[in-house]
Amino acid sequence: MTASPLRIRNFSAIGLALAWTSLTFGAAIAPTPAESRANGPFYTVELATPATEARTIISGQVWQCDGNVCLSGKGTSRPIIICKRVARELGEVTKFAADGEEMAAEDIASCNGN
Repeated sequence: MTASPLRIRNFSAIGLALAWTSLTFGAAIAPTPAESRANGPFYTVELATPATEARTIISGQVWQCDGNVCLSGKGTSRPIIICKRVARELGEVTKFAADGEEMAAEDIASCNGN
């Protein structure tokens, strides 16, 4: 028995449709350069003394530290709350910036419990 030309055409159309769907779906979920830039550090913290560990997790948020500078991605809490958590876990904070905007000196004093 041989396959009819109509049946071969139907299988070809189905195969092409599946291939096209796979390609377009893959392109739709692929990360773009704008997304990867958005995942960079959002918070920058300077500590009075160097951090004891290079990587610390504070309230589910990962902090990467090198000496007395620590960086983290954007969190869900207000910057003052995050600053207080960092001060409690890592020690006295001397500078705190969220998205490049530095926190005022009186707010940093509040972070440190002063």
